[in-house]
Amino acid sequence: MSNSRRNLIVAIIVLAGALLLLCICAVGAWFAVRPSLDRADFLQGLQPTAAITRQVAPATATPARSQPRATATPAKQPSAPANPPTAPVLPTAVQAPAGADIETALLTNLYERVNPSVVNITVLGRAGEQVAPGMGIPTPENPDELVPVSQGSGFVWDAEGHIVTNAHVIEGEEGVRITFSDGTSATAEVIGADPDSDLAVVKVDPATAALVPVARGSMDAVQVGQRVAAIGNPFGYNGTLTVGVVSAIGRSISSLTQFNIPSVIQTDAPINPGNSGGPLLNMDGAVIGVNAQIETSNGVRANSGVGFSIPISIVERVVPALINEGVYRHAYLGISGSTFSPFCADVLGIDPAVRGAYVNEVANGGPSDKAGLRGGSQAVDKLTCPEMAGGDLITAIDDQPVARFDDLLIYLETYKGPGDTVTLTVLRDGQEQKIAVELGRRPQRSQ
Repeated sequence: MSNSRRNLIVAIIVLAGALLLLCICAVGAWFAVRPSLDRADFLQGLQPTAAITRQVAPATATPARSQPRATATPAKQPSAPANPPTAPVLPTAVQAPAGADIETALLTNLYERVNPSVVNITVLGRAGEQVAPGMGIPTPENPDELVPVSQGSGFVWDAEGHIVTNAHVIEGEEGVRITFSDGTSATAEVIGADPDSDLAVVKVDPATAALVPVARGSMDAVQVGQRVAAIGNPFGYNGTLTVGVVSAIGRSISSLTQFNIPSVIQTDAPINPGNSGGPLLNMDGAVIGVNAQIETSNGVRANSGVGFSIPISIVERVVPALINEGVYRHAYLGISGSTFSPFCADVLGIDPAVRGAYVNEVANGGPSDKAGLRGGSQAVDKLTCPEMAGGDLITAIDDQPVARFDDLLIYLETYKGPGDTVTLTVLRDGQEQKIAVELGRRPQRSQ
């Protein structure tokens, strides 16, 4: 073959390879750019291939002095009632402002969908009872007239007009007024309240307003660090959205009684007086908690970045019972105690590696007393250990490990009711025993 012919063939092969490489690069560039085009469409408020279009699913169905409740907001007069709309108007998708980032779009969408479900609760009291004697304030002309005395928040639970809030929000009420996000106002009836969980249900006539029930989430998906939002009425400012993260889960806070509320969500989403009873939301707009308390410093009752919400797992158990019966019956073991500390191991004669709930006291005549559980009775060196020796150490309940005292309360609150029987695994005098206890009902409220 001549040199000229060989050179021609080589040139053709090189040219074909170059064309093939050019085609491959062009296709790759198209697929690399396409996702950014979709994102640009979304940020401009257009309808991209992966736009966020979440919809609300209709729902069917002694307090800690160091943790003051978050509701004592002096009441403002609600705005003049507006005529209720003929039908609920709930956006299923909200276009983000031009140039908005994804988080802004998400929060805008969430607020527009959920805010119609959040209400302002105005608690009414008799005018004559609001005047402190000796303060030089004239007695009202009509002391029996009902006037606003405080405010809180709540949210629509179902289409029948049930609204969830905190028990402490409506405590001592003479009347309750609900104001919806569109200005519609309605009188509410108290259906039931549970001071042990600090939850309450009030009800409005469903014909008086366009009711938009909340979507309800699950604690199973709640994780520390996830973004959350709160909507409520801090200081009477209706429809306020604040954002933060889940700071911790599994906290325990005091209720309106001597019993604690377990499994509580801690959040840094700003919560202030007036937020009580409002929803804590995940980024899908579903309720995962009911805002209830804030940590305070030097008696200043305002946001400190440490707020507490009653978890949806407890709300889902308590609220239906309040709706159906007006009360919720908590399981009662009849003991007081603490999480076992290794510092007490020597004086209590317990292996420091063991974990469990130490029984300090057994309620006389209570379920655990009848079953034979033992509380501490022997004095020890209080500088070394604050407990009394001789008590049982509970290491499991129904074969579920107990590492801390709150584990008992969480199990009972989540799975059990009065009349149920639980089997406790206890360590007594170095020996493991199984003790069956028939649960009772918690005694009536003790302030």
